Parts: sequence; structure tokens; C-alpha cells
Amino acid sequence: MSQSILIQYLVWQFLDVPKELAKAWKNYLRFFLHFFSLPTLIKTLFSPWHGITWSYGRGFSFKRYAEVIISNGFSRVIGLCLRLFLICIGLVIEIIIFIIGFLIFFCWLFLPAILVLAIIYGINLLF
Repeated sequence: MSQSILIQYLVWQFLDVPKELAKAWKNYLRFFLHFFSLPTLIKTLFSPWHGITWSYGRGFSFKRYAEVIISNGFSRVIGLCLRLFLICIGLVIEIIIFIIGFLIFFCWLFLPAILVLAIIYGINLLF
């Protein structure tokens, strides 16, 4: 049993393509979430940068202990700053992708109305 071409068009315009657009939008959001490794960056926020740490060595030396504590703290501060920077960049990209996807999705849904209005406006310009 065949459907009329109008019904097929409406199903395509308002069901098939919006599903595919939503899938593509979700894929972009997931890609950039993993591209910037946001969950991992949040989990390791206070870890030393690239795991760079210093050890105390053998024996006791107050100077050596102070030097190692300061150096390891500095490595953690560098790791914190760089991870926060990357998290901010990743979140900004995610927000941009979300907004662009939202605009594309709803522009697609209103495209037939925009097309009809553009044709009516064009005809009015002619006469």
C-alpha cells in the first residue's frame, strides 16, 4: 500500500530527518566531550601535571623535604591551572555545539514555513 507523496514528505521532514539530526547532534556532543577528556580532567584535577613528582630520597634532610614538598605542590598547581583551562575550553566548545545543534534542529523544523513565507514575500515583491 503506497502513501501519497505529501505524507511521505511530511514523514521525512518531521520524523526521519529530525531523528538523524538529533543523532548527529548527540554524536558531536559526545565527540567533543571525549576529545577534551572532560571526565578524566575533572577526576584528576589536583594531580601533578604529567605525573611529574620528586621523591625525598634516603636519609633525612629538612632542606630536601621542604624542596620536595614545594616542588610537588608546584607541579599540582600547574596541573590544576592547565586542567581548569582545558575544562573551560571544552565546556565553551560543548555550549557552542549545543547552541548550533539547537538552531539547526529548529531551523529544519520551521524550514517549510520559512519557504512558504519566502515565496509569498517574493510574489508580493513582483506585484
